[in-house]
Amino acid sequence: MVPDQPSPRDLLVGDLRREFTLTSADEWILDTPGGSLLYAAGGYLCWESDPALGILARVGEDYPQSWLEKIASHDIDTRGVVVLPRSVDLRSCTILEGDQVQPLINMTSCISRRQIALPAALIGYDPQKPRKSSRQKLPETAIRESDLPPAYQVATGAHFCPLDYLSHQLLPAVLRNKGFTTLTLDPCSSYMVPDFFGDFPSLLPGLTAVLPSEEDLRSLYKGKAVDLWEIAEDLGNFGCELVVIKRGAAGQYLYESASGRKWEIPAYPARVINPQGVGDAFCGGFLTGFRNSYDPLEAVLQGNVSASLAIEGQGPFFSLGALPGLAQARLEVVRTEVREV
Repeated sequence: MVPDQPSPRDLLVGDLRREFTLTSADEWILDTPGGSLLYAAGGYLCWESDPALGILARVGEDYPQSWLEKIASHDIDTRGVVVLPRSVDLRSCTILEGDQVQPLINMTSCISRRQIALPAALIGYDPQKPRKSSRQKLPETAIRESDLPPAYQVATGAHFCPLDYLSHQLLPAVLRNKGFTTLTLDPCSSYMVPDFFGDFPSLLPGLTAVLPSEEDLRSLYKGKAVDLWEIAEDLGNFGCELVVIKRGAAGQYLYESASGRKWEIPAYPARVINPQGVGDAFCGGFLTGFRNSYDPLEAVLQGNVSASLAIEGQGPFFSLGALPGLAQARLEVVRTEVREV
């Protein structure tokens, strides 16, 4: 991006990854650009690309420069990508099983069972079970306030992709103090566990919307509540304007805290090819939908369509190659299926 480019209206805060995917056909998709940040960007750009979307992330000096150039070519402002002066292992390995995507944790067992070779690029990779977030220590790749470029400080909307607990606790307050008026947050599974039940409410005051998955909510509220509308109302009581529950193939629930209104939105019946990053694509579509209309239902509908496009192909920017008018046509279909509860 050129130095005198316009400042972005909206920001995405998240992570960039080097993705390795094992398909259900035992084929490897090796070392491709990914991470929640890019999938959210793909969902956002289905609807809006002017001005360019700003992204905030940290990578190591070994992250390919050509990838950053490719990302920028999609009308994304990369001035917020901080390149640390050292190598950082950003490899992420997942496995596709039908319409599910899971982290590949037991690498040795998996490749032995499937009788496939370990790619050279994964030698030395140490897959670990997702760790619980820390309440005190920021990870190396966590964004700091000092990472925010001056050009980004005039933006007024931001979405926080799944990150560690401490980042989600600190960064929204930083942006609110800088005048941001729309803040949305997708909680991370690393802290959506019963042990963080008392901590989670501290993330909610001042948010425009919180967008958890049903699975994560049920994990957080295990032994305390099972009714999703009851849980949504509880979250709304902590100062968040909107609660959107992502329910995978079942669609979404939308709860408006001030009015108590509830909507059920079915998922568009897309053809499932790769569900990687679909929840992030929804969040990106939601942000641009809300910023353009300030209508929460319209925002959910646009997120719904972004997710339906993302799930039909490989990679975070697959949806940008959709036929002209397809997103709008799907939007009209889903609109007719909304039900107020």
